[in-house]
Amino acid sequence: MRLHRLDITAFGPFGGSQSVDFDDLSAAGLFLLHGPTGAGKTTVLDAVCYALYGTVPGARQSGQGLTLRSDHAEPATRTEVRLDLTVAGRRLEITRQPPWQRPKKRGTGTTLDKAQSWLREYDATTAAWKDLSRSHQEIGEEVTQLLGMSREQFCQVVLLPQGDFARFLRADAEARGRLLGRLFDTHRFAEVEKHLAERRRSAEAEVRDGDTALLADAHRMQQAAGGAMELPALDPGEPGLADAVLAAAAVARSSAREELTVARCRLATAESAQHTAERALADVRETARLQRRFAEAGERARLLQERADGHREAQARMERARKAETVAPALELRDDTDAEHRRADLARSRAYALLPDALADAGATGLAAAARRSAEELGGLESARRAEQRLAELVDERAGLDRQERADDGVLQDAEAWLAGWEATRADLRSRIDTAQEAATRAEQLAGRREPAAKRLGAARLRDQLARDTDAAADLTRAAQQETLTAKAHWLEVKERRLNGIAAELASQLTDGSPCAVCGATEHPAPARKDAGHVDRAAEERAHAAFQAAERAQAERERRLGVVREALAAAGAEAGDTATGQLDDEVQELERLFAAARQEASDLLPAREELLAAEQEHERRATARRQAEVRTAARVGHRDRLDRERALLEAELAEARGAQESVAARFTQLERQVALLADAAETARAAEDSARRLKDADSRLADAAFRAGFETPQAAADALLDRAAHRELQQRLDAWQSEEATVRAVLAEADTAAAAQRPPADLAEAERTAAEAARRLREASSAHDAAARRCTELDRLSARAAESARGLAPLRARYDRVARMAALTAGTSADNERRMRLESYVLAARLEQVAAAATVRLRRMSSGRYTLVHSDDRAGRGRSGLGLHVVDAWTGRERDTATLSGGETFFASLALALGLADVVTDEAGGVRLDTLFIDEGFGSLDDQTLDEVLDVLDSLRERDRSVGIVSHVPDLRRRVHTQLEVTKTRSGSTLNQQTTTGP
Repeated sequence: MRLHRLDITAFGPFGGSQSVDFDDLSAAGLFLLHGPTGAGKTTVLDAVCYALYGTVPGARQSGQGLTLRSDHAEPATRTEVRLDLTVAGRRLEITRQPPWQRPKKRGTGTTLDKAQSWLREYDATTAAWKDLSRSHQEIGEEVTQLLGMSREQFCQVVLLPQGDFARFLRADAEARGRLLGRLFDTHRFAEVEKHLAERRRSAEAEVRDGDTALLADAHRMQQAAGGAMELPALDPGEPGLADAVLAAAAVARSSAREELTVARCRLATAESAQHTAERALADVRETARLQRRFAEAGERARLLQERADGHREAQARMERARKAETVAPALELRDDTDAEHRRADLARSRAYALLPDALADAGATGLAAAARRSAEELGGLESARRAEQRLAELVDERAGLDRQERADDGVLQDAEAWLAGWEATRADLRSRIDTAQEAATRAEQLAGRREPAAKRLGAARLRDQLARDTDAAADLTRAAQQETLTAKAHWLEVKERRLNGIAAELASQLTDGSPCAVCGATEHPAPARKDAGHVDRAAEERAHAAFQAAERAQAERERRLGVVREALAAAGAEAGDTATGQLDDEVQELERLFAAARQEASDLLPAREELLAAEQEHERRATARRQAEVRTAARVGHRDRLDRERALLEAELAEARGAQESVAARFTQLERQVALLADAAETARAAEDSARRLKDADSRLADAAFRAGFETPQAAADALLDRAAHRELQQRLDAWQSEEATVRAVLAEADTAAAAQRPPADLAEAERTAAEAARRLREASSAHDAAARRCTELDRLSARAAESARGLAPLRARYDRVARMAALTAGTSADNERRMRLESYVLAARLEQVAAAATVRLRRMSSGRYTLVHSDDRAGRGRSGLGLHVVDAWTGRERDTATLSGGETFFASLALALGLADVVTDEAGGVRLDTLFIDEGFGSLDDQTLDEVLDVLDSLRERDRSVGIVSHVPDLRRRVHTQLEVTKTRSGSTLNQQTTTGP
């Protein structure tokens, strides 16, 4: 990697744009970057790092983003860093702009612009730059890939930091390991250690879980074996657990099988005894049943003999009932006929009671003739009924004509009265409409003038208010400007006082034995002292904050003044020069005239509606008058026709009514008389027919009773049984016959008779013997089933335990391997004699390479006296691997690096840093680092040592390198002729490249 050019704008202490031509500086191989404390020497290196990685080194990372911007920069100048370099054979240009608060393009205040980055590459074929990317992430990945190192590695290898390697030289193994781990990126080896530890814990958990499951199966087998199984006294994870469980399971299975054999023999004996007892119980039960059957049959035969007389009576009763059933149809016919005759006779008596006395003895024929005569008279009254209805209609129609005449007379009178005043009404309404229309036109004209007048009045009032606000805002703005000038002067004064005493401030942080942050020396014979007027950084920051707050307040007041002035100009343009009071009077007069015109115009719509309603009423009244006159003329002839027809109908109805009040009354009388006569004739014929049928039924009943053997019909009726009595008697007879047959069959059975001759059976004793045999069988069966289940369960659990043990074997083997590897890499294994972790082992190898590379330069710097060696001895009770000692050739002894003096510590640290740079470069893939920077520390060297150190640095040119020394030591300005000077002023720092001649 070779740097060509660096351009800085508004970055750190550089308020303007500054450029560094590294091609010119590198031509001499060794150049000096010098300047007073706080001028910005380290900022140049920060700019290089920021251009490459987008961040600044080390502790200065907390100042990223907006604080990278220079406080001396103009508000419109954006912070930018551009770096031109060659890396891996490619010419690149990287430009980065951090985020910044720029002034708004419109209005006052600021707005935040995001960070931006550009990556370009020079194309030699076209002699032009081409864009590669504008992505922060892509540019960072591209730079890291090309350089082959991270930002931390770059800052340690290229920007050799002030004081870092002195601390590294004196650090303990743990601190040295952290730094080397960042540089050589050995966290992957630490990840290997973590991965192996995780693998060990995971494998251990798997083995423990498997052992736990195996022990759970062992406990289940112990429960299945009834507690006879002894469990191994081992915990999950201990060796030999699986073998112990399987051995105990085998013993439990053997014992269970022996118990099953014994239970099977006992079950066979119990089954045989239970079978014999059941057969004996069945024989006793059968004998007892036959004896009970014979005794019950004898008792039933005795009861049948006692009820024999009743059975014979029931048979005779059933025989008489069967004979009476032949007479039953004749009896039913006679009863039905008698009931019908009584109903017909009753109906005839009721019908005759409604007839006149003259017809009381008339028969059915006479009554029918009288009914025919009345019906003929009723037919003659039908036309008279229609005439009577027509007469009623004529009377109603004549009354309606009278009502219409009276109504039409009223209509004519109202219409004549209303139409007489029509012309006057119409003229008055048309006058109201014209007046309202003129007022509406006037109101419309006034409305167009109201809004402009009101706007002018509002603008005039706003103009007067804004004029007062403008004066107040101008006073506030002038006061803010004065406050800003005062705050800025105070801040600049405080800053100058702090810069004047900065050396004393730095000296206050020195302690004996610790290196100086400026020169690196550990001895401080005459540190600067603070004077009475010195101020610290906090006071300067407070003054600067007060100045920035005053600037913001001034900008806000100026913005408000501008807003008020713009509003005042707009209001004055709209209101003009007319006084506000005059405009107010004009608006009030317009409002008064507009209100009066609107009041008059409000009558326009009601007047139009009233005129329209009046015209409709005029049309309706005229139409009603014409229709009434037509109806009056038509009623005269109609009334005469109705009167003539009425006279004819009244004469005809007087003849048809007779003695009744009306034809309808006479018609109703005849209609009722016809119905009564017809009903009486019908009932008389029915009574005569029923009497004849009753006489025939009596004759048939007497003949049927005689043929059935009964002396009288009543005797036959008494012998009849209803259905319920017949069914009950038949069931009694059938039950007697069935019982008699059953008893005879039982008494005739040979087995039953033989059993009755034997002694009574002892059923209770036989049942007790059978129950005892069944109980012994159940107990034997339960014991056999339990033994079989125990064997089955033990076989199942043993098979599962054996399968689990087979599955655990590879898990345990893998755990043993992983555990050995994890202990070896963690430094806890007995095989790891030095107790070195894997990462420490790798870092020890790297440190050994660094010590070898550093020794080459350290011997030259120390005139062959010192050599750096790596030590892997333990430090106290800790682990070994990262020790660093120095061998003194004058004494031939190896001693700790902390015993070196301040100057010796510096050149030893420098040699260590250069050696580390070589090793990291080789580790990064051999990327050439053509430009290196060494920051401070030269003030602690004497002249001879300084010459030797410079000779070593100058020898770096043999590898085509250029080295930049960052220091403010005056002696270096005489020894290094190519220089980059940083000058600080009140307006910011500047850069100046120069080449001086030798002394």
